[in-house]
Amino acid sequence: MKTDNETCERCATEKAEPESNTAQEETGCCCHCKTTARSQDERKKLMNRLSRIEGQIRGIKGMLEKDAYCNDILIQSAAVSAAMNAFNRELLSSHIHSCVVRDIREGKDEVVDELMATLQKLMK
Repeated sequence: MKTDNETCERCATEKAEPESNTAQEETGCCCHCKTTARSQDERKKLMNRLSRIEGQIRGIKGMLEKDAYCNDILIQSAAVSAAMNAFNRELLSSHIHSCVVRDIREGKDEVVDELMATLQKLMK
């Protein structure tokens, strides 16, 4: 498993090639691929949430295929949005308690700017 600031296999391959990627030159990794080690339990909980959301999306697609009433589809769509918000809250909490705290303790204060940019995107 790759740790933060370690180059992924894809980037290592691209580094060896003569055509250079400017993002890779700046960060050491073309895909900005920081990683987070999660416990098996945490990963399972997040994956289960996403699987349920995926099922909800498939249900909405089925409703459209069957020409379901607009209001019924909108209600299901709102349920998916609420489920995604719950997923984001769970992941954000974990991120703050682990990644952000760790980086601040290591003196990497730029993580606060990254967090603020993420929060702005989540609040749109």
